[in-house]
Amino acid sequence: MTHREAIRTARRIVVKVGTTALTTPSGVFDVGRLATLAEAIEARMKAGSDVVIVSSGAIAAGIEPLRLSKRPADLATKQAAASVGQVALVNAWNTAFARYERTVGQVLLTAHDISMRAQHTNAQRTLDRLRVLHAVAIVNENDTVATNEIRFGDNDRLSALVAHLVGADALVLLSDVDGLYDSDPRKVNARLISEVSGPADLDGVVAGRGSHLGTGGMASKLSSALLAADAGVPVLLAAASDAATALVDASVGTVFAPRPERMSARRFWVRYAAEASGAITLDDGAVRAVVRQRRSLLPAGITAVSGRFYGGDVVELRSQDATMVARGVVAYDHAELATMLGRSTSDLPAEMRRPVVHADDLVAV
Repeated sequence: MTHREAIRTARRIVVKVGTTALTTPSGVFDVGRLATLAEAIEARMKAGSDVVIVSSGAIAAGIEPLRLSKRPADLATKQAAASVGQVALVNAWNTAFARYERTVGQVLLTAHDISMRAQHTNAQRTLDRLRVLHAVAIVNENDTVATNEIRFGDNDRLSALVAHLVGADALVLLSDVDGLYDSDPRKVNARLISEVSGPADLDGVVAGRGSHLGTGGMASKLSSALLAADAGVPVLLAAASDAATALVDASVGTVFAPRPERMSARRFWVRYAAEASGAITLDDGAVRAVVRQRRSLLPAGITAVSGRFYGGDVVELRSQDATMVARGVVAYDHAELATMLGRSTSDLPAEMRRPVVHADDLVAV
């Protein structure tokens, strides 16, 4: 089965809708565009697929009701626009799907929610329950309380995390660009890349940043597509104007091939979703054991500890030059571990002889 066939036959899909897909060129929120996308998504659901929607557009939807002349630049006004716009956005989705007698559920998340294991599990449970109850989940970043996320974050990464969260068989990224190009698609000689199956396919690719309307851009979409693909989820990047075709047969846009084996939920959380609480510096021998041999980290290979962390937290594992080489769930708190640096396991009390980071809780990066 080809990767496009896998997307075409996927039973569970996450569809990410960008801000530019829901606004006019001047930045005005366009309910008609949203309704058209809902129609394409409804057709896919009617064909038997479960669909979770990650929808941008809250800030854009709040511009007109607040009588703002343009997208706000300061954080407080962005959050106010998101507060007003999120109501308009979810109401628009609700109205669009009401035509098909479907109920819509709103799920607002922040990066912090995904990074904390308990909230991560709760979000997973909520999304799964909405699916069982035949409701359409509309997921968005909670911009009204986000701080740095609203400045630098975007829903591309969130959609990749959600795709793994719900066990999706495919991720479809819809925006104003019809695929990945090797350079700015507005250039005459720009070449569309039909499939990304490995790093070699990205040689020479120059990905730009987002527009003034949204926070994402091709660089963000590329990063998020590679994240999802690395977790084992095939990805299709296509134009929102081609949504119907993308969701029917996946014959448009750029497809990103997934890794052969799907990453476990825990390892994915450790590598991509969890927020690191500190860092552990390793000597060269420990780096080789952890990265190449996939062995557990022992105290003897540790040279330094930084940050305040506790047993069960995720930490970064760094080489002597401060390069992050892995992430893992640490078994000890920072103060306890500081007394163990460089010591052989046999020299430690019995209660301190378990690995600092077990191989099962460790992911090389």
